[in-house]
Parts: sequence; structure tokens; C-alpha cells
Amino acid sequence: MKKQDIIFWLGFVLLFLPFFVSQTVFDFYIDFNKEHGMITSFIKFAILATIGEVIGLRIRTGNYYQKGFGVIPRAIVWGFLGLTIKLAFVIFATGTPIFLSYLGVEGAIEAMKQPFTVTKLLVAFCISAFMNLIYAPVMMTLHKITDTHIVDNGGTVVGLLRPIKFSNIFVNLNWDVQWNFVFKKTIPFFWIPAHTITFLLPPDFQVLFAAVLGIVLGVLLAIASLKSAK
Repeated sequence: MKKQDIIFWLGFVLLFLPFFVSQTVFDFYIDFNKEHGMITSFIKFAILATIGEVIGLRIRTGNYYQKGFGVIPRAIVWGFLGLTIKLAFVIFATGTPIFLSYLGVEGAIEAMKQPFTVTKLLVAFCISAFMNLIYAPVMMTLHKITDTHIVDNGGTVVGLLRPIKFSNIFVNLNWDVQWNFVFKKTIPFFWIPAHTITFLLPPDFQVLFAAVLGIVLGVLLAIASLKSAK
């Protein structure tokens, strides 16, 4: 392990340590998250998903920093994506049990308020599946477009604010990797199972767990980038 890895992971541990050693800090997080869910979603994704991308950069290049990578612009984008993810969580976690009840699944709505049961597992799986099949591809594509825009504009905040050339970037995306790896492999084999676990957790921890999964996303994006380069 190189010196930069030691420094990075030491900083990572110090970032989360207060939540584990201080009940006051932990209680503050719980209370603030209940009262300001959208704000905490922005913060959690801005920090954790960006950390994931930095780790992905390390995998691709051997460094945690690269000129033009745009850590701050990526954090801003992830913050706003975090708002849409929270929105999707509320919509699908609320609507899916109602839809399953409409289809005749008894106790679908009540199951999510109870301890673990087979019905709760089924409902959590369906919430995850619907969210990842309907919402996730749009979010992933938008994220790829904004990433490309950030790099094309030198990784600066000013560059981020320039108009995004959606049509040009969309047409020139590596759809072989986007479809065959990002969509066809990561969604069914990782994201649907992972978010099934997410929706089995208490609501206060669902978005936090999803944001932690953003670190994994950074690794997956690094793999996708390496595939695109081949």
C-alpha cells in the first residue's frame, strides 16, 4: 500500500469515526435526517458517491487526483442526483406496496412496517426492481453525460455551469459498455439485490446505505471506463 493510500483511507476512517464513537453525533444525524431528508441526501451523495469516483480514478490511473477530473463539480452533480434518488426512494417505496396490493398480494403495505417476513422481502425486492428498471437507467445515463461534460470543460465549476451539449454527448456515449455492462450486468446482478437490502433497512438508514453503495458505484464506473478504453 502506497503513502497516498494510507492517507486516503485514514481520512476516510476519520470522516466516519465520530458517528461510531459519539452517541451525540449519531443522534444529531438521526434527528437532522428526519427533519431535513432532502438536505442530508444531497450531502451524503455529494460526499460518498464522489469518494467512490475518486477510488475509481485510483483504479484507472493509480492516483486519487488528476487535473481536469473535477472533484468539486462531480460532488455538486452527485448532490443533485442524490435529491432525485431520494425522490425515487419515496415514490417507489410508497407506490410499489400499493401496486402489489392492487395485484392481490395480501399484506404488502403492512409488511414494510413489520419485522422481517417473506412478504417484506418480496415487497423490498419489487421496490428495488421497479426503481432500478425504471429510474436507474435514466439516472445512470444522465450521470454519464454530466461526467463527460465536466471532463470536456476542464473539470472546473465554471465549466460545469456551461450549457451541456446533451445531443452530442448522448450520441457519442459508448453504448456497448453502457448497455452490455452498466445496464445488463450491474442492474440485475448488483443494484437490484443491493437495494433489496436497502429497503429492508429502517427508513432513516436507507438513503445512507444507498449513498455508501455510491462508493461501489465509483468502482463499477472505473471498470466500465476501462472497458470503454479497450
